[in-house]
Amino acid sequence: MLPETWGRNLDVKDLKTFEAVARCQGINRAATELNTVQSNVTARVRLLEAELGVQLFERRPSGMKLTVAGERLLPYAFQVRAAISNAKRAITDVGVPTGQLLIGMRKSTSAMHLTNLLSSYLARYPQVDVRVRTEYSLTLTDMVLERQLDGAFVCNLGEHRDLVSETVFDEELVIITAPHIADIKELASDARMIVLGQGSLYQRRLEAVLARQGIIARRVMELGTLENIMGCVSAGLGVTMLPLGIVKALSEKYVRVHRVSDEDCNVQTIFIRRRDGYACSALSTFLTVAGAYSRSLKRSDTAFLPRQKPMCVD
Repeated sequence: MLPETWGRNLDVKDLKTFEAVARCQGINRAATELNTVQSNVTARVRLLEAELGVQLFERRPSGMKLTVAGERLLPYAFQVRAAISNAKRAITDVGVPTGQLLIGMRKSTSAMHLTNLLSSYLARYPQVDVRVRTEYSLTLTDMVLERQLDGAFVCNLGEHRDLVSETVFDEELVIITAPHIADIKELASDARMIVLGQGSLYQRRLEAVLARQGIIARRVMELGTLENIMGCVSAGLGVTMLPLGIVKALSEKYVRVHRVSDEDCNVQTIFIRRRDGYACSALSTFLTVAGAYSRSLKRSDTAFLPRQKPMCVD
């Protein structure tokens, strides 16, 4: 049962401090984030614990760990911080995109689309301070839920009651080999996969498609750029999988593209944001530009064919 003093003198700043300590898992890191000194953070946490009559943290050498009571309080602290942030944005948002916009992207989506997307957006709205965090989809989803990001591009992970989503990229995935490989069945039974990141969505999809063709690809070569991937594939060092439109846009070397009828040869990238978050002008215009950019990729499949050397498309 909660003490009778619950809520009587509850301070928003105390909740904000509590939330920062819980998220940073330490007094020092929270103090840095809040731009204050460690003693102030410690004092506010103790005042909040005294106000509520419960212990919110276990003090450990490795940091601060939430107690059961702290775990119960944390969602409400998130809600308070979000309400204040939404209120400030709503009041200051006069319809002109400005301020900070925190966006998350899957690593592969970032490598393939980020430069063109940001170029289009910032050319129209130069007053927006766009910051991008690249991670895997599960990590980005957690960051959006914890209100660390305004939204994120992730692979379709299913519906979540606290999130709204819209499909931005609906892409056909193709297998890319050296030009002399007329059919993917000609690949060695232990073909090497060339990927942008270990454990990426495209690696998993490629592995599954090849397995259904009787090719068990256990060897993996990880490279940092799409250009290097295309170069190594062209040289016959391995096989990869990428969206068709991006392959046409980036390929400057002679490769062969194999379009395969397989359930794993299509991928949707969705943009997620919190259902209770405020969609500021910077965010709404960003989504408009992202949608226009996505549509341009579909319209310009043939326009993206390289001029110097043609590709072989099965």
